Formats: sequence, structure tokens, C-alpha cells
Amino acid sequence: MLTGSMVAIVTPMKTDGSVCFDSMANLIEFHIENGTTVIVAVGTTGESATLSVSEHKDVIKFVVEKVAGRCPVIAGTGANSTTEAIELTQSAKDMGADGCLLVTPYYNKPGQEGLYQHYMAIANAVDIPQYLYNVPGRTACDMLADTVIRLSSHPNIVGIKEATGDIERAKEIMAGVPDDFDLLSGDDASSLDFLKAGGHGVISVTANVHPKAMSNMVEAALSKDYQLAEKLQDMMMVLHHDLFVEANPIPVKWMLYEMGLIPVGIRLPLTWLEPQNEALLRKAMVESNIA
Repeated sequence: MLTGSMVAIVTPMKTDGSVCFDSMANLIEFHIENGTTVIVAVGTTGESATLSVSEHKDVIKFVVEKVAGRCPVIAGTGANSTTEAIELTQSAKDMGADGCLLVTPYYNKPGQEGLYQHYMAIANAVDIPQYLYNVPGRTACDMLADTVIRLSSHPNIVGIKEATGDIERAKEIMAGVPDDFDLLSGDDASSLDFLKAGGHGVISVTANVHPKAMSNMVEAALSKDYQLAEKLQDMMMVLHHDLFVEANPIPVKWMLYEMGLIPVGIRLPLTWLEPQNEALLRKAMVESNIA
């Protein structure tokens, strides 16, 4: 089982939109030094939707090689095409990823049976630990607890990133899946409540900019030191909210640039942070002890 603070790492880009691998290497070191337990590459925050298949594979390969076994690497390999998801998942396995994160098929709006068959097809095709990823606010597709429970019986489907922020939904899933099924929060603002309910870790956007605090919060919660966990969560709550003032990963990339960790660069159709939101994010950095 994977536990702890897991960063949904950004994909640094240059002003022309090309991937900046030098900055990616520096970010990996930043996270390992600051207690991040798992690096999740090329997820939503990593702009997977705008990377070509070849770029997607290149980033996964680079991250796996630079991490060099110092922590697990989960590769985002979801797609709204089942065949493409299988191709990306197989590629991630070939490159040495420790697991794959598979977002529900976006835009298509499959029903629950379609979701079940989609994930079963991937799990049957590629022998690698696979994590379901439910984020209906981004995909317009909601994977219900019953479907998660059905899928949890497959030996290659080992966990879920549940990003609805609905703790009752999380509890319903927890009650029906095997004890060794990884339950990971994908919603920073409700992550402490998720951990208190029995979750095992958090795949975090905030961890991009405050990895040590996020790691300490999750570790405290898992140790049931809720006083410390709540103190740290309260300190980061401004980030949990303000990093979504515009579509993720626009705000978090701007903040990483302000921290001197990445260059200006994001890929269309996303654009750089609107100037009117800069003061809000600078204030959030100060209030959360980043600057």
C-alpha cells in the first residue's frame, strides 16, 4: 500500500510551451528533500490533456529515471479512449513506473457499466498496480461507490484517488473494498477529514508548493496526532482554496514561478495567471509561510 503525501506534480514548460526537463529534475529533488512520499506524473496538474502521446511517455520516462527508485512513481495514464489508456499504461509499465493513475473517461459521459468495462479492460491488458481516479468536476463523469467496489476485486486495481470531497462517499467506498485497497484523497481542502475517516494518503496540488507542510500534516494524521494535523491543515487552507482561483494548474504554476522553481510556461488552451489574481496568491503565500 502507498501512504503519505503524494504530489500531483506540474509539468514545467518553457515560454514556447515545450517541456522544461531541467526544471522537472529540480522539482523532483525539491520533493524528495521535503518528504513527498510518491510523485504522480502527468496527471491533471501535469497537463496530461495537452501533451501528445509521445510527450506523455517522455515525461514518465524522465521522472522514473530521475527519481531512480528513491520513492514510488505513479504515472497518469488515463484517457477517454480505452485503447489509448491501455497504450499509455503499458508504456508506463515498460518504463518502470510503480503504478498508474487512470482518470475516468472525460467528455464521453459513460454509464457505470461502461466505466466498469473500461477499467476492467485496462486491468486485464496490463499487469501493473492501477489506481482509479474520480474527479467529476473535471470530467463530467462520476464513478459511484458501487462501481469502485466492483472493480476493487481485480488484483491489478489497487486503489482510488477520490476527488469529490464527499467524505460520506469515501466512507461508503471504504466499507466495501478490501482492507488492502489504497484510499487516497484528491481534494486538499477535505483531505484531513478523509484521513480521519480511514484514508491512507493524499494526492495533492498544494504539495507542489508546500511539500514539507503537506507531508507533515499527512504523517501527523496517519499517526492520529490530530492536533498537529489540524494546525498544519489550517495553515495551508488558504492554499487549498486559492490555488483554484483559476483552472488548475494555472495558479500553482504561477506560484512555483514566483518561488523560482519553474519558468513561465503553460500550454494552450490554458494561459498564464490573470494579473488581477497575483495579489491574492502572494497573500496566500505569506499566510501559509511560503514567503
